[in-house]
Amino acid sequence: MGRLDGKVAVITGATSGIGLRTAEVFVAEGAKIVIAGRRIPEGEALAKQLGVNCIFRQTDVTVEAQMQALIALAVEKFGRIDCLFNNAGGPAQTRGH
Repeated sequence: MGRLDGKVAVITGATSGIGLRTAEVFVAEGAKIVIAGRRIPEGEALAKQLGVNCIFRQTDVTVEAQMQALIALAVEKFGRIDCLFNNAGGPAQTRGH
């Protein structure tokens, strides 16, 4: 049994780096996950690699409607969300002085 058996997680920024490794660990520990990222080929490849407990949805976290669809997908497919790992990021906006 894994430490996350029966848990459901949504992981943003999962197509590389910390998000990708988190997705791998969560599935290895028994979680069902919905992963999100902007890069479709990488997201689909990771979901295929991780198997039936992983679903990929292309998502830009700066677009509210896409985030709502991501959350709705997780609840529709797995019944609930126990963990939301907001890992997606980008450069901070700067303001002129």
